Amino acid sequence: MLSFLPPLLRGVIASLLLALNTILTSVVLFSLALIKALVPVKPFQTLCSKGLDQLVSFWISINHSILHLCSPMKLEASGFESLSLDRSYLVTSNHQSWADIVLAQVLLNRRAPQLKFFLKKELIWVPILGLCWWALDFPFMQRHTKAYLKKHPEKKGQDLETTRKACEKFKDRPVCIYNFLEGTRFSETKHKRQNSPYNHLLKPKSGGVGFVIGAMGHNMPYLLNITIQYEGKVPDFWDFLCGRCPAAKVHMETIDIPKDFVGKNYMEDREFRAEMQCWVNNIWEEKDKKLEEMH
Repeated sequence: MLSFLPPLLRGVIASLLLALNTILTSVVLFSLALIKALVPVKPFQTLCSKGLDQLVSFWISINHSILHLCSPMKLEASGFESLSLDRSYLVTSNHQSWADIVLAQVLLNRRAPQLKFFLKKELIWVPILGLCWWALDFPFMQRHTKAYLKKHPEKKGQDLETTRKACEKFKDRPVCIYNFLEGTRFSETKHKRQNSPYNHLLKPKSGGVGFVIGAMGHNMPYLLNITIQYEGKVPDFWDFLCGRCPAAKVHMETIDIPKDFVGKNYMEDREFRAEMQCWVNNIWEEKDKKLEEMH
């Protein structure tokens, strides 16, 4: 533990070690991804995908060791006991910081299949990581504003079509699909702008999870509902690396996905959209209560 060092120095050390781990891992990852692309034989590509996921598990384990060395954060976690590497899950959590993703990766690593995120298209240009996400089949989505869609109605539903194509890739292997129902990180400004009915959360959006459940629900019976509470100020990623987050509590609840949601078309079935929104609203009400307890 380097807790005796100043936070700034710990942050620099953690950043350098994480960058080195990412660069070295990405060299192997790109090589395997290239072999996978050059040999268009499905069983072989499936084997390569498993190898890529194992490589990511190793990368996450090293990252965890680096963070444990540099960031003396007390982490209390519950509800992660009964998971399987051979089962697909839909995963969601409240979203406050980039640190949320790190905590979810660490707690689910080697307990459940690798997390796949729906990412903004612009993130493909992030040095090294953008190509890694592409090689690992992370779906990139082009999000349009309401004003843009009003001028270009033909673009409506484009994100959901991207979701459908991504789901096709994951039908033959276990996967955890991570979707932030709030769609963005929580802030007091956004909370007030939305006039959110929840004390600690933004309003949930059902589109992404609705399409995933409709397309993959037969292989994805459970939603992993993760609730994260940081002690004190919510850390940005730099604060997290510097060890300025003294403690965090993480609770996970495994929720059965209603069987009658499976196979439905979110884009065309208005009744299903209403049912899905009602379902996620109920989950968010309980999450808000849980956060109140954790506070």
